[in-house]
Amino acid sequence: MAARAQRFRKVFVAASLALVGAAGISASGAAGQEPTAKRSIKDGVYTELQANRGEREYGRTCEHCHGAGLEGDTGREIPPLVSDPFIRNWNGKNLKELFETLSRSMPADNRGSLSARTYTDLIAYLLRANEAPAGTSALPDSLAELEAISIEKP
Repeated sequence: MAARAQRFRKVFVAASLALVGAAGISASGAAGQEPTAKRSIKDGVYTELQANRGEREYGRTCEHCHGAGLEGDTGREIPPLVSDPFIRNWNGKNLKELFETLSRSMPADNRGSLSARTYTDLIAYLLRANEAPAGTSALPDSLAELEAISIEKP
């Protein structure tokens, strides 16, 4: 009798696991999705190559308003993109919020005209300019992945 109950349990567990696998349910409970690990800009979330591309694009599309030193122009209500004012404004938020703000409002003379990759390259440049360390993986342009990366003072 005990052997029969043990066999039943094994079959039941195997069938349950097969059903869960067939449904594509992960440990997070979402079908087919793995949870995105939380990270910080302190973790090296962009590459130098990406920041270099962002710097070149900044020179073409952003510098004429925000300045060569990313200092902005408070007289024209153009915010600085570097140092304490930038970090104070974005501290505690995530890169998805920064990406959405940039892609919705910049460049001011042609809003939303850049590719997702270009916006992430620009963000990589801003991170480097604000002394966040570079890493070995490029900053993704997936909003879900960007949402998992918090902005905090490097």
